[in-house]
Amino acid sequence: MKNRIMAHMVAFYPSREKSLETARALIDGGCTYLEVQFPFSDPTADGPYIQEACKQALEKGFKISGGFELIGDIRTFSNIPIFIMCYANTIFYYGIEQFLECCVSGQVQGLIVPDLPVDYDEGLFEKSECRGLEPVPVIAQSTKPDRLDMILKGRSEFVYAAIRKGITGSFTDIGEENIQFLTKVDSFGKKILAGFGISEKHQIEAISSWIHAAVVGTAFIKEIIHSGKASIYNVIKKKIQSLI
Repeated sequence: MKNRIMAHMVAFYPSREKSLETARALIDGGCTYLEVQFPFSDPTADGPYIQEACKQALEKGFKISGGFELIGDIRTFSNIPIFIMCYANTIFYYGIEQFLECCVSGQVQGLIVPDLPVDYDEGLFEKSECRGLEPVPVIAQSTKPDRLDMILKGRSEFVYAAIRKGITGSFTDIGEENIQFLTKVDSFGKKILAGFGISEKHQIEAISSWIHAAVVGTAFIKEIIHSGKASIYNVIKKKIQSLI
């Protein structure tokens, strides 16, 4: 069976046009889900590559409305499930109701908001579910057992599992600690989206028995950085095909 990949991309990086090209390459290359990050100037979970990508995207004129327009453009050629990843301040600044209505009209499947605890979410999870959107809680190995149980007993179909401590980007050596964490999470019957430091096929295969899909992001940004004069479409498509 082929590996399922949630491909992470930053809207408007390295430009609006190139981010649309990136989306097309990821989809044509075979990703199962597309995670579109709406850049934010003060991230908490992003590593240096994604931070720099977000910085450049904001300098290129990213606005929340432009992010939804980009998703609309993606919808002209694909019905792939799209998840928006953003930080809580972005949603609250735009207005929860307005943001969620834009998600519905853009045929977005769900939201990943890493800095928003499920029990202090200003009603975002409930309002998302009422609109048929999937709010995806984020958990980590450092999450305390009682809190982990509370989150995983919730109604969410998906859960985002950060498979190591820290921020995104650095390569993660898959070991017993990662496996024990995923085994515990898997016992709750959720669809696990596992990320943080996954960039190679052998990593995905090492955890494939416990996860629904692997989340890959920084690896694609590195491909864009090193693409030079080569077609971004070609290098991104080749990279994701190497993971599947």
